[in-house]
Amino acid sequence: MKPNLRAWLLSTSISLLTGCSLTPPKTFTFQADVPENFTVTGTANYKPAPGETCIAPSGEAFTTGSLFFKPEQPKTAHQVEFKVPLTDDDHGCSMILRGLKLMIEGQWGKRELDMSLASAGFSISDEPSAHLPANSTPPVRVFKRQCQWFFRTAGPKRFIRKILQCKALGANGEMAKPMIGGSLHRDQLADSTVKLVLSVAKEEEPYFNRYWIKTTSGWKPCKGNWGRDIEELCISPPQFKNFKMPDGRDCTVYPSCTEQEQ
Repeated sequence: MKPNLRAWLLSTSISLLTGCSLTPPKTFTFQADVPENFTVTGTANYKPAPGETCIAPSGEAFTTGSLFFKPEQPKTAHQVEFKVPLTDDDHGCSMILRGLKLMIEGQWGKRELDMSLASAGFSISDEPSAHLPANSTPPVRVFKRQCQWFFRTAGPKRFIRKILQCKALGANGEMAKPMIGGSLHRDQLADSTVKLVLSVAKEEEPYFNRYWIKTTSGWKPCKGNWGRDIEELCISPPQFKNFKMPDGRDCTVYPSCTEQEQ
């Protein structure tokens, strides 16, 4: 065999064996502007590529795969960034991205358990999108969302607890709908940036509608006709019950705890 032919066959064999591993998958960059005392983590979910069958070591077919993104995050306001592969071959077969799920954790108190979770999701659409002009810069998709703290009481001593909800912002800046994320076109994702901008509403609100009454001093929980340990539906004339702050203080009004003379 001629030397040049032998060298060509050897290089071709090496390329066939290693070419896939030498070519990194295309990715897009996810960014999030995160408020103080919040964190954002992500899970990229994958499905078999068209015509691909994925077989587990047990011999059974499987249809899902995941990659997790949990960067270290400070308690101060910060930005999260990680790159999401559009394909995944780590499971022994070719898989493509089908969605990105985000977990938003907010810390409302000093204790580790004084926290609440909300979620968001971005689905991947295979519908063709309007193609970008040649040599144009990949797009940056920005999604603005606002998180809201809701308060309630819990347990026989009626301690304050808080629940987190995050929603989209409407055209006028109001919270518009549940935070479902959005849809991203697969053919525009490579080398692009998807950015989530999170803010926190300035005012907290009661978790149960019509269970608290707002006064000049703040919110007061009602005592209804059921005699339960938590706040109840307000009656007329309203009757109120005391509650406790997380630090153990006995209070009559939230958030100032004690009613101030105007």
